[in-house]
Amino acid sequence: MNRMKLGQDREQVKAIIVAAGSYVMWGILPIYWKLLQSVPAQEILAHRIVWSFIFLLILLTITGRLKEFAVEVYELAHQRWRMVGIISAAAILNLNWFTYIWAVNNNHVIQTSLGYYINPLVTVLLGIVVLKEKLSFWQFISFLLAAIGVLILTFHYGTVPWIALSLAITFGVYGLLKKVVNTGAVIGLTIETLLMTIVAALYLSYIHNTGCGNFLTGSTLISALLIGAGIVTAVPLIFFAYGATRLPLFILGFVQYISPTMTLLLGVFLYHEPFTTYHLISFILIWTGLIIFSLAKTNLFVRWEKALGARH
Repeated sequence: MNRMKLGQDREQVKAIIVAAGSYVMWGILPIYWKLLQSVPAQEILAHRIVWSFIFLLILLTITGRLKEFAVEVYELAHQRWRMVGIISAAAILNLNWFTYIWAVNNNHVIQTSLGYYINPLVTVLLGIVVLKEKLSFWQFISFLLAAIGVLILTFHYGTVPWIALSLAITFGVYGLLKKVVNTGAVIGLTIETLLMTIVAALYLSYIHNTGCGNFLTGSTLISALLIGAGIVTAVPLIFFAYGATRLPLFILGFVQYISPTMTLLLGVFLYHEPFTTYHLISFILIWTGLIIFSLAKTNLFVRWEKALGARH
């Protein structure tokens, strides 16, 4: 029994390390996109789609899952509403990717960090509105704190932080569509990139023929980085899929904040983007909300909620 428990503990530690690795890779991704700052965001996105599809196809071949992928494509082709769902998911994901790349290369790294801090709360809100899930007392408090944080930034900027909200909403909607369509992480992404690859390839062919493209026309480093965009997209997802299937949600909930925290630190200390007192207050409110949100289902918070209910 002790050996079995020890084996389970080791497996969980391994899963935590692998899941954390995926969020570390996502956290430092702005560095990669900054290396491609001379390339237009739409061209980077097109290469990201095409090379992601090629890399994932190779991966499915190596792991012997190509037949499974073909079966999933065949089934989707005969299920109209699932096909509509995955096409919508692919479009939303690519809008998210484009916004992120554009924001990083136009010096809005801190806003991208804010977007992915807000994302878990947007995901729950979508669950409430669309899937009619219920909001607990502590989840409501976490929403309230995060909303106040966003409002402070909005008044400070004098405008809505549209980059952060766009990233949070698009990724939240993408997650909702994935839940409805119900495809696996790797196979699902392969299908999504397949659907977008035709358009991306046509666009890349056009800009290459008109002499506007950056692939194989200039720096060898730029060409290599454009190919690598597929790898840096797929590898963290594979790591995440491994961890997500082996970890409780509350552990995964904490681990996911590694990515926006690292991105925030990059924005402030490496790229020297302005981080004012208003930013600090807003982020503290959002962090507090996220901590409460992550702990909302633990025994301590459930007992507190029952005690509050008993008093009223």
